[in-house]
Amino acid sequence: MSQPEPARVSVRIMEKEYVVACPYEERSALLDAAEFLNVRMREIRESGKVVGLDRIAVMAALNLAHELLKGKDRESKLDSGVGHRVRALRERVEGALEKGQQLEL
Repeated sequence: MSQPEPARVSVRIMEKEYVVACPYEERSALLDAAEFLNVRMREIRESGKVVGLDRIAVMAALNLAHELLKGKDRESKLDSGVGHRVRALRERVEGALEKGQQLEL
């Protein structure tokens, strides 16, 4: 069975038109991502600190990558904390079961 043809979606970023292929069901997410990127790039351009489309695109990519990694680090720390608490709770439950005691949570 063949894969369905990807949708060809036209997006506009910084007054330039780009045609991007993506799975049909992801068109809306692609349009949202393009609009988000367009807003971020315009903010960088309007700051006046970066000139040129290539440099603005790289700065936007660096900013977004930094935010993504910061979010992943926060998520990892949260997962780690939850993991420690679950492990401690499991040990308490197992200890109580071994002793045949009822555990108060």
